[in-house]
Amino acid sequence: MTIGKTRFAWGSRTFVMGVLNATPDSFSGDGIVDPAGAARLAEAMVDAGVDIIDIGAESTRPDFPPVDADEEWYRLSLVLTAVRRAVKNTPITVDTSKASVAKQAIEAGADAVNDVTGFLGDPEMAHVIAQAGVSAIAMHNQRGREFGGDVIEDIRNGLRRSIAVAEAAGIPRDRLILDPGFGFGWGPVQGYTMLRRLGELRDLGRPLLIGTSRKSSIGYVTGGGAKQRQWGTAATVALAVGQGTDIVRVHDVTEMVQVARVADAVVRGVLP
Repeated sequence: MTIGKTRFAWGSRTFVMGVLNATPDSFSGDGIVDPAGAARLAEAMVDAGVDIIDIGAESTRPDFPPVDADEEWYRLSLVLTAVRRAVKNTPITVDTSKASVAKQAIEAGADAVNDVTGFLGDPEMAHVIAQAGVSAIAMHNQRGREFGGDVIEDIRNGLRRSIAVAEAAGIPRDRLILDPGFGFGWGPVQGYTMLRRLGELRDLGRPLLIGTSRKSSIGYVTGGGAKQRQWGTAATVALAVGQGTDIVRVHDVTEMVQVARVADAVVRGVLP
């Protein structure tokens, strides 16, 4: 799969996606709305070894009020433009569930769309992605859904639905990346079950991305706020690599790049 100017050989190693929050109310406390600061952070991420930069302008915490499309695009546009100018060759994904925001972001230089509703929120999202010819990440979101009794089966069914919506809109399956949605409607027990059985989702035939970074399920075990969950995040990243995950989405990029590389050396036999 090619995202932007980069060809990704899935299975060759674990790729790292760095999170850049263009929002003042990020759950992880790392939101940045200054374009110059965002550009510097993006450059630092690339220097640390990040493969993809994911920019979001709306908090996805369940207890935060939604942001309208105009406000989300205003936040995103300033940061996206600065980051695109600073890192010309690194793929940029935009974390949005609004088709209008995604369309404007693609026109401004975004290389792919990361939709936390898996194309099931905004009915125009899949069509916008298809028409633009970009890649996309479809996440399974368990919020508001009844638990069927088996975490992996619920995720598999949800992702199959997202794949069907994507293909019906004209997005080729080979442009899709799948995210099981760690922390989105799942408690700690279900979240850790997901992580333990993550490899079972490989039967969907698409690369897997997981974002465990600083999530509350880690704090449930370790205690402390979002910024104190770095070591717990490291454990989940290493375990995700062990389950064959293709992309890990993280905040603490310098440390997690090292975690992924060492885990790859053990699991995949990938050495410098």
